Amino acid sequence: MFTPLEKSGFVPLYFQIQSQLTQKIREGFMRAGEALPGEAELSRIFGVSRMTSRQALQGLKSEGLAVRERGRGTFVAEPKVEKDIATRMGFTAEMRALGKKATAQELIRKTVPADPQIAERLELAPGALVFMLRRLRFADGKPLAIEEAFLPLERMPGIEQVDFSVNSLYETLQGRYNIRFGTVDEIIEARAATKEEASALKVPTRSSLLVISSSLRDEASRPIEVGQSLYRGDLYRAVLHFSAGS
Repeated sequence: MFTPLEKSGFVPLYFQIQSQLTQKIREGFMRAGEALPGEAELSRIFGVSRMTSRQALQGLKSEGLAVRERGRGTFVAEPKVEKDIATRMGFTAEMRALGKKATAQELIRKTVPADPQIAERLELAPGALVFMLRRLRFADGKPLAIEEAFLPLERMPGIEQVDFSVNSLYETLQGRYNIRFGTVDEIIEARAATKEEASALKVPTRSSLLVISSSLRDEASRPIEVGQSLYRGDLYRAVLHFSAGS
């Protein structure tokens, strides 16, 4: 299964082990959730110290290819979802494109007066009514994200009556209200999950989150949604594709 190490070369032994494990994972010989050989087993297979084996496993974790579970061992990590931040695609459409089933659990849904910051971003009078929607999003039954959105009621009457545990927000905006998306501004940050967020997403407290704050406008440049999405850092990564200038 593994090839002997080149012990007289210039490539560190731990990196040679890490590279072989990486290749097995990427080629599908080791699948997500499968236990990786432990330090003792790798030391026996390759004839190296446990310190060298530990460095190889740590390298896999640093690359996001492996996860360590206390008391159980090291396992092949779930492949990360690549979120293309150059395009505006809702969670349902993203998961559909990946062959996954998207579902949702409504955490909060209510009509509230817009606070000054939300009112300014939606270009509303202070205190104008907005629909607030917070949902926990799943892919194939696994919690991946928490999404929060604020929408101006005056531009989409009756939206508070839609069941967004079974309906896509963006597909509703496009289909029911004939809204055509224009531009979107996004701010991407990283932070640690709070206790409540970690509990909802089924990750340890202080786990890393990818946070995307967004403002969406229609083709006439009218604000139609502001919100924030919290993605599991162990399962998501942001990518950007663009043409390099000459």
